[in-house]
Amino acid sequence: MKFQVLSLIGHAPHPLTGELPTAAARFEQVLAVGEAAERLGFDAYAIGERHAGPFLSSSPSVVLGALAARTSRIRLLTGVTVVAILDPVRVAEDYATLDQLSGGRIELVVGKGAEAGHFDLFGLDEKRQWDLQREKYELLRRLWTEEEVDWAGEFRPPLTGVTTLPRPYAGPPRIWHGSATSLDSPELAARHGDPLFTANAIQPRAAYARLIAHYREKFEEYGHDPRHARVAAGSGGLLIADTTEQAITRYKELYEAKVRQTFRPELAGKTGYNTPFRTIEDAVADGPQLIGSPERIVEKILGWREVYGHDLQSITVDAFGQSTAEQIETLERFAAEIAPVVRREAPSTLWED
Repeated sequence: MKFQVLSLIGHAPHPLTGELPTAAARFEQVLAVGEAAERLGFDAYAIGERHAGPFLSSSPSVVLGALAARTSRIRLLTGVTVVAILDPVRVAEDYATLDQLSGGRIELVVGKGAEAGHFDLFGLDEKRQWDLQREKYELLRRLWTEEEVDWAGEFRPPLTGVTTLPRPYAGPPRIWHGSATSLDSPELAARHGDPLFTANAIQPRAAYARLIAHYREKFEEYGHDPRHARVAAGSGGLLIADTTEQAITRYKELYEAKVRQTFRPELAGKTGYNTPFRTIEDAVADGPQLIGSPERIVEKILGWREVYGHDLQSITVDAFGQSTAEQIETLERFAAEIAPVVRREAPSTLWED
């Protein structure tokens, strides 16, 4: 198993104290945790992209550029690049530039995004979100694999003989497809033989298992070798204590306050937004959150592995408003007590082949 740290750069008041760091302090925290992730042997660090809600991740390429300058080994991913609202030419240019600056450490996770509001913000029709996603992804793919591209589509002016510059560092970066609620992303990933990144962050495991099963089935139907059907999985936040009982006692108020803070009544009942795991006991038992003792967290990740067959596990340490020191301490415990066990029990050749 490989491990990634993900930040959506949330910028909401602390769920218990109401304290809100400055934007500059929040960015510095993300960079400090990224440096720590590399030092501790994590394989990748990812920055999300949000254009609505209490987040500071509207420009992930800029943040990843700062991380590239402060690291030397760790892979740098997006989580996700909202290609449905962006110009693929600009995406190709920005991330190829970053790929050159980082020495080939960039990979994209593309998706339509989790915030419906960004379609209005960019003057796009939300009802066409999957058409936008498909067309723009397929153009991005061509821009990174071909030169002198001739192209015509529905959502941007045509291209004639276009070669985007710079070219990527050492061939096209790997592109994953983010998948949370719909079969559309697994279908698109399978068609092109690309890897799938399941959100695994809010809903019960069965919801994500369904999407992964569809991906694997279609991957083979489209003529790709099923051994190459790579899958990654997210998680809904990481909280570690010496025992699971201590974790429940220590974090119950914090976890449940965060659930109340992020609840969106206008989206009640809509899959993929409000977590059904309202109490910390429910989250520990069945949720995609990684909360408990190191042994309990190992058990949960390996349980996902049995169902998902995934190669990369993403964790989030800044979901509950913890300080920089607390986040780094959490990463240290994960790296020392959890990662070695999972790596041994669930080896992966991702990034080795």
